[in-house]
Amino acid sequence: MHNENVTIGDCIAATVIRGGGSQDEFFLSGFYTATCVDKDGNIKWSDTIQNTVTTVGKNSILDVYLGASTQITSWFMGLISSTTFSATAAADTMASHGGWLEAGIANTPTYSQAARPTTAWSAAASGSKALSSALAFSITGSGTVKGAFLNSVSTKDGTLGTLYSAGVFTGGDKVVSSGDTVNVSYTATAS
Repeated sequence: MHNENVTIGDCIAATVIRGGGSQDEFFLSGFYTATCVDKDGNIKWSDTIQNTVTTVGKNSILDVYLGASTQITSWFMGLISSTTFSATAAADTMASHGGWLEAGIANTPTYSQAARPTTAWSAAASGSKALSSALAFSITGSGTVKGAFLNSVSTKDGTLGTLYSAGVFTGGDKVVSSGDTVNVSYTATAS
């Protein structure tokens, strides 16, 4: 027989290790790609925009998928003017984006389309969804483009709708002239 002696200074401990649980994260992001061509079709510049998905944009998605809200079925793209620009922010809304102004009518550069161009989307694949083709902005008045945005209302210089995203060019401001065309595409990603 084996005797176990325990003294007052001895300590016995036990640990239970369980699975750490499962956690899945979901991030929304996206990027714009823009190319400017002159009246003869020559490429003047190309750049990308790593955008900010706004809080109201994220809330819209959550309300549609988890709260049975009505889905926004049309999205429109606008350009951001360099006029009095300071920043884009997650807190921006179409009614309140104090760091930037829309290009198109009141702020340069101006473009000929009567409304913000309408998006058309390809089917989602591999966690991303892209425009089926770039949207064209036919420049009628010279100026400097700072970036682009997506909104649910087509009215140029309007303040209604859901602002999904906004961002500025990674390579800095872009100068455009009358007769240029700025072609902008967008890809949304979820990871």
